[in-house]
Amino acid sequence: MDDRPLSICHVITRMIVGGAQENTLLTARGHVERGHRVTLVTGPSPGPEGALLAAETVPGLEVVEIPSLVRQVSPWHDFLAYRRLRRFFLRGGFDVVHTHSSKAGILGRLAARRAGVPLVVHTVHGQPFHPYQSRWLNAVYIHAERLAARNCDRILAVAQAMVDQCVAAGVAPAERYRVVYSGMDMEAFLNARPDPALRRSLGLPEGVPVVGKIARLFELKGHDFLLAAAPAIVKAIPDAHFLLVGDGVLRESIAARAAALGLQDRFVFTGLVPPAEVCRYTALMDVLVHLSLREGLPRTVVQALASAVPAVGFALDGTPEVIADGVTGRLCPAGDAEAVAGAVIDLLRDPDLRRRLGQAGRERVRTQFCWRRMADLIEQEYRAGLQRRRAV
Repeated sequence: MDDRPLSICHVITRMIVGGAQENTLLTARGHVERGHRVTLVTGPSPGPEGALLAAETVPGLEVVEIPSLVRQVSPWHDFLAYRRLRRFFLRGGFDVVHTHSSKAGILGRLAARRAGVPLVVHTVHGQPFHPYQSRWLNAVYIHAERLAARNCDRILAVAQAMVDQCVAAGVAPAERYRVVYSGMDMEAFLNARPDPALRRSLGLPEGVPVVGKIARLFELKGHDFLLAAAPAIVKAIPDAHFLLVGDGVLRESIAARAAALGLQDRFVFTGLVPPAEVCRYTALMDVLVHLSLREGLPRTVVQALASAVPAVGFALDGTPEVIADGVTGRLCPAGDAEAVAGAVIDLLRDPDLRRRLGQAGRERVRTQFCWRRMADLIEQEYRAGLQRRRAV
């Protein structure tokens, strides 16, 4: 197989602090370090989620911002973004265009195919269609995804659940997909240790049990379920505290709800935390809850397990591919706050169980979610795909 350096272009709608963005940046980093020429094309990244590229840089990575590549549907901006992408691909001489996220995935695949890029690849990090939005909007997204799928050569997915959902929706047949689990920096979490100074700075009393949640403070991330479960948890475990890592537009409403429950002194908000610092916070947790209603591969669960922290999550999307019920944590029916409370209480009451599940989780994720392994598997897909294209 040809092993010459490749010219690779990743396209993503925005580079906020988020799982898809971290996945994309680590993939780019792995390929830059392997000697490939790598370009990252992105739209603007404003908002309370934070800008990932302000916190994380990859020496040798070219970053290009297209102002018209915006998240919201906007026919005029979308037309401008498509034209700009097509011109950029025509001039770029890329071997591979690899798209991420819904908007960039649709526009980028269409533009790359029209520009004659030899290999077009897309990664499904999460679905643009889901049960928590209207039927007509889901129908629009599914139609767009079907069109985009016909204009690319390979579709990767961060979890098998993403493949199953796409196939069930008729986006593309199963043989077009391959699962490549989302990679991350395992060493930082495997080696993380509790930092007493950080604990004090957060106002977490020494020795109190900590229930952690790492997520943007946005709709569908499940903070309402944690708030619903919190009174029962505190009643059973009177000194329990809740550590919310992340920021977003719902911060004030979450704080107000906690205050209405009389639990304002139990909820600790960290605000935005750079990805490289998240391991310091998982090291303070006794249990992680992952209650998102819409997720591809729950990176925060992987990170917690790497820190030997068991997780409680809803049995949907890619979560059961990380949380093995009764082995690395507990799975609950989606939306069942009472079940979440019961699972958290059981774990907080039983240190031996927490330790056993946490250690099993650490061993489970140690190599499976290594970012270098992810980058290598994706490079193999590029080379195999280019070879197939040349053979046609």
